[in-house]
Parts: sequence; C-alpha cells; structure tokens
Amino acid sequence: MSPHPPLEVRIDDDPGALPLAAWNALLAASPHPTPFMRLEYLQALHDSGSAVEKSGWAPQFFSAWDGPELVAACPAYLKTHSYGEYVFDWAWAEAHARHGLAYYPKLLVAVPFTPVPGSRLLARDAGAQATLIEALRAHAEALKLSSAHVLFPTPQEQRALIGAGWLGRSGVQFHWEASPTPPTGFEAFLASLQRDKRKKIQQEQRRVREAGVSYRVLQGDEIRAQDWDFFHRCYRQTYAEHRSTPYLSRDFFRLMADGMARHWLLFIAELQGEPVACSLIALDPDQGVAYGRYWGSLVDISCLHFDACYYQPLAWCMARGYRRFEGGAQGEHKLARGLMPIDTHSTHWLAHPDFRDAVADYLAREGPAIASYAEDLRTHQPFKRPSAGTPDAS
Repeated sequence: MSPHPPLEVRIDDDPGALPLAAWNALLAASPHPTPFMRLEYLQALHDSGSAVEKSGWAPQFFSAWDGPELVAACPAYLKTHSYGEYVFDWAWAEAHARHGLAYYPKLLVAVPFTPVPGSRLLARDAGAQATLIEALRAHAEALKLSSAHVLFPTPQEQRALIGAGWLGRSGVQFHWEASPTPPTGFEAFLASLQRDKRKKIQQEQRRVREAGVSYRVLQGDEIRAQDWDFFHRCYRQTYAEHRSTPYLSRDFFRLMADGMARHWLLFIAELQGEPVACSLIALDPDQGVAYGRYWGSLVDISCLHFDACYYQPLAWCMARGYRRFEGGAQGEHKLARGLMPIDTHSTHWLAHPDFRDAVADYLAREGPAIASYAEDLRTHQPFKRPSAGTPDAS
C-alpha cells in the first residue's frame, strides 16, 4: 500500500473563506466546544471590523485538508500589540525591545477579546492536530516572527504543544460549577455559603432593591435592536470611564443578533421603568454553560455591578439547570460570591534561543507560584465545610 499523502495546509486572511459547516462540525466533536469558536462568531469579529489588520488583529486562519475534507483548523492572527488577550506578555516584549529585537508582529492562536478556556486546535485526530501545530511553528519561522502563542487551550492541547517543544504557562479564573447535588435555587445556594459570605450577598442585593432597581431579562430573539443599542451605549460608557476604547463595534452585536441570537442573555436594570445599566451574558444552551461577558451602567448605584453581573445570572442558571457559570478573567472578589478558582493554560514558542531559555526559567518559577496561589484560594472557599462538626448559625 502506498503511504497516505500528507495533509495540505492552507492559511486564509478571511475566516469567510472556510466552510462554516465543516468548521463547526470539528468544533462540536472537540473536547471543549464554546460558542466563541463557532465560525459565525469569528467571522463576525472580522466582518464588523473588530478583529482586523487595522485593529492589530490580522487574520491568519490555519486549516488542514485531506483532499476535499477539512480535518483541522484554528483561528490565528498576526498581532502588532498585546491588547485584548488576557495572558500578559508585555514584559517579554519590553525585553526584546531592550535588546534591539522586534517582538511584534507575533502569531497568536486565540479568540479575540475572549478569555474563555476551550478547544483551540480543532482536529479530526491526533495526527491532524500535530500537522496544525507544526504548521504554526513553520509559519512563524518563515515570517521570522519572534514568537507564537496559543491562549486558553484545553489541557490535552497544552500537552500536545508542550510535547512539540512549546512552553506551558498557567493562570487562574473563577467559575461556578454545579455540584452533583446542586442547590435547587439561589436561596439554597445562599444557604450553602458560610454565614458572613451569605450575609454580605444578601446585604448587597438589599441595597440594589432599596435603590428601586428592577430587571428585564431578555434572551435570544427577545433582545430587540433598541436593547442592543442601549447595551452598546453602556458598554462604551464602561470603556470611557477607564479612558479606553471599546474593542467591539455595534455592528458586531448586530451580526450576533442576526446569526447567533440564541447564545445571548441580557439583564437590563431599570429605575422607574427607565433602563440605567445592563449585563450581557453569553450562553451555550447545548452544554448548559453561561459566560459573564460585558457590563455597563449610566448611573452609580451601590452593589449594582455585583447583582447584575453575578447574582442575577447565577440565579438564572440555577433555575434552568445550567452546570457552569464562568465569571471571566481575574477577580479574587468572585471567590466570596461562590465562584471557585480553576486552572487555565497558555503555550508559547519563542524563536530566539536566549529569550526562550529566559522565559522557560521564568515560567519554571511562575508555575509553582500560580499553583500555590490557586491552592491557597481553594482553602478559603466560601462554602460551609461539612466536616467542621458545628452547625452554621443563620
């Protein structure tokens, strides 16, 4: 028998050049699919001008083909900065600059502006995945890039990349996950917390109620154009208050409403019938997972952020049997609100051998420190400890 011909690797500067159904089928068969890796989502980022060369995200989508069959793919970008990534390598860029070396552009495999862990290297099998990993390195070398990076991959992808000579890095996020016998609702969830944590949440929610806030909750097609307009106004306001520019255009959310409506949930906070703030949640109804994404407010109301971004979405998830709520990047304050630390990953290939050695040495010291930090957080969990032997006063 003749050997199987090698896979053909293609690199496209427009995600629209790839077959949507075949891409999404690879995603659905992957270990950790998320709606953010759907081709509709990635294409919306491109078509809306949110993640394009002008904004520092030049698409370089990799795909591997077995004849006419798409067998592996990943979203990749040539980056001219490190904004919108949530895995910080500014110090690495500065070190390159101090030695007269260019760090940018770099090659990045990631979902722009989206620190959600999940499958990144979509592949039919381990061989197709290995072809994709080799193609990323070869492309970085051919373009004489400083580095290539894969952000928030699955543990299996992390192991495969490290096996191919990439460097692994760890991080921490905060997620709520339903237990095997989850609380039957938000009140039961509060009852499962230690007394001081429960009282704190109840106090924060009481302040919001006493301020006169009520919520409209809209899902999917219930979110009208004027609701998206109001959300985007709040979204821009948040960035303006931090003297920054929003990453996502209004047109991106129009495309989400048109093509991925079922994946969005909007909490609109109102005072006397007038909208004043909102929290946008992404949904994966098929997996039973919700993702805290964006928040904004036109008024200053004590504790409204916590209520709109954590307590209301958590109550919504529990009432509908969702199994996980991901609170997004960073934020130790989430621990006291019932979101527990989980490990995240990234992998890095650096071209310059001396810089690679220096980064490897840094990561060898950073890794145990991150693990120790996460373990310390777990020891301070907010939930009652059944083994304590003393009933929790209410």
